[in-house]
Amino acid sequence: MRQTISISRFSCLPLVAISLLGDPASAHAEAADSAAQQIVVTGIGLATPPATPAYNVQEIDRDRLLATASGRIEDALSGVAGFQQFRRSDSRASNPSAQGVTLRALGGNATSRSLVLLDGVPMADPFFGHIPLSALAPERLSNIRVTKGGGSGAFGAGAVAGTIELTSASARELGLFNAQGLVDDRGDTELSGTVAPTLGKGFAVVSGRWDRGPGFWTTPVDQRVPASVKAKYESWSAGLRYVTPIAPDVELQVRGLAFDDNRTLRFAGADTGTNGQDGSIRVVGRGRWQFDALGYVQARNFYNTVISASTFKPTLAQRSTPATGAGGKLELRPPVGASHVLRLGADWRVAEGHTNEDTYKAGVVSGHRRAGGTNRDLGLYAEDDWTLGAVVLTGGVRADRTAISGGMLQTSDLAGKLTSDKVYPEQSDWSVSGRGGVVVHALPHIDVRAAAYSNLRQPTLNELYRTFTVFPITTLANPALGNERLIGYEGGVDWRPLAAVTLSLTGFDNRVRHAIANVTIDATTRQRQNVDAIHAQGVEFSARAALGKVSLGGSLSYTNAKVEAPGQAFDGKRPSQTPRWAASATASWRPAERWNLAVTLHHVGLQYEDDLQTDALKAATTLDAFAQIPLKGAFSLVLRGENLFDATVVTRNAGGSMDYGTPRTVWAGLRIAVR
Repeated sequence: MRQTISISRFSCLPLVAISLLGDPASAHAEAADSAAQQIVVTGIGLATPPATPAYNVQEIDRDRLLATASGRIEDALSGVAGFQQFRRSDSRASNPSAQGVTLRALGGNATSRSLVLLDGVPMADPFFGHIPLSALAPERLSNIRVTKGGGSGAFGAGAVAGTIELTSASARELGLFNAQGLVDDRGDTELSGTVAPTLGKGFAVVSGRWDRGPGFWTTPVDQRVPASVKAKYESWSAGLRYVTPIAPDVELQVRGLAFDDNRTLRFAGADTGTNGQDGSIRVVGRGRWQFDALGYVQARNFYNTVISASTFKPTLAQRSTPATGAGGKLELRPPVGASHVLRLGADWRVAEGHTNEDTYKAGVVSGHRRAGGTNRDLGLYAEDDWTLGAVVLTGGVRADRTAISGGMLQTSDLAGKLTSDKVYPEQSDWSVSGRGGVVVHALPHIDVRAAAYSNLRQPTLNELYRTFTVFPITTLANPALGNERLIGYEGGVDWRPLAAVTLSLTGFDNRVRHAIANVTIDATTRQRQNVDAIHAQGVEFSARAALGKVSLGGSLSYTNAKVEAPGQAFDGKRPSQTPRWAASATASWRPAERWNLAVTLHHVGLQYEDDLQTDALKAATTLDAFAQIPLKGAFSLVLRGENLFDATVVTRNAGGSMDYGTPRTVWAGLRIAVR
């Protein structure tokens, strides 16, 4: 029932660009030989502005990315205070459309409220807004930078809960050849590798990953029936990246990514999956007039079969959801003096997609349904950082023209005759948002910071047009949804009592007006609606210490989040799927080169499945472990342990019908690194 979209015109984009450009570095060699000797190819964007710490930044380095117990990107991100997915399950055992990520308990549905960028490119699915987590392999990355609070710069619309920036690893970081293969105690396997040769003054990276396995039981023992099955899964991804100078101060970056991710959830036949092909071209200039120009295209698809929990027959087959995303940005940093970093830019995004579904009666196809539309966003922004001795000031403003068009819902019978044909009104609006902050280097080891910001998020095509069922609840679409608007404030202090120790404390107050939530209509029906607001206030603490061969890191967040909806039954209650408490702590020991022993403790507090707080997801604490032990030559033994105490992690609870997260899992395998 799965359909894969063919978009060779997109997926071959990086190869076409390389073939047309040839080796631009050699074209400049004769004219600028001496200058070319000084060229350093980084593969990253422009330097981070000096006032970025005003917005509470936390970074995850490559060592931590390579030492996750699950080998998944969401595992690494879970160490950031306030980070959460819509559900507690990872990308091996969750519906891809539920893989939205957010920060600071500003969730309430499965859409991402955090902007996720890979080398500057937005990664959210054009239709659903979820992040293709299985395609973002941590071993391909150099680092992750998480910035809390509303965004204002490039692609800032949508960053109501912050920005997560993923930076790909360079050839120097990867080495010429890097690979690993592991198997766990259930028979799941993981195989990945990269080849990263230098090409002239630049480099290329070819990468691949393949994960598959029988999975684990997500259904509790006492709720299993003959139709119940383990959450088997199979996914693969492949990437190509090419970085080269085209002038002494100008760098070309070309990237392509293809992936396919499939799994079965709860019942036999309840198959779901997503696939995609992405391509981007980026040109970065680091001369006196700095610039960053980027263009990208995305083609994604999604399929899902819903199986009845009473008859165990299909009730709906979302056989395909082809969606296309495209966009670009141009940022200019003119030379305005050593004390200023001025950013002027524009960006544009478009998302178009439709869901194609078969409806069923008594397990037999009874009709067809098609729904979807187009979203657009054009943004203009300006931001300046001003350094005045020990004080750094920052301020930015952004204007967005958002538009929703082409909205439709068609139903037809088996013969293809239309039984309903709805066309929804178009929407468009200009919105202005901004942010400002200050960092004061009060003492040699203490920084004090404060910030305020506003931002918006456009409803996704999924929220506008797609109705779905997760037994026994049906969630209805709403084509009348409007933009969410954020207003937030925060303040904090960073203290470095020792050169290798950093302690950070942040207090925040964020309010998302017209927040889109899944609102309960009756016992089996919810609808996406704009509620008055989600208001989140809280405190975040993080610590990091590098004490010789021992490293310690941890985070703790407490968030008091509530829905503001006067006159509604859920007024004053916590948004669904949001805990008050979340904590993570990691200790690692590196006794010698290539050795790495680490343990990580995660805790997630009580959450609720629904907006009325009737179905609880009890608190859960898990312990993970990782070990890399060098063997002969370039080989190392890798051991990983997930949820070693086999804690019960409830990921879904609908009237007592439950799903569980990852049980105790032990992995073993080999890693090879050739420099």
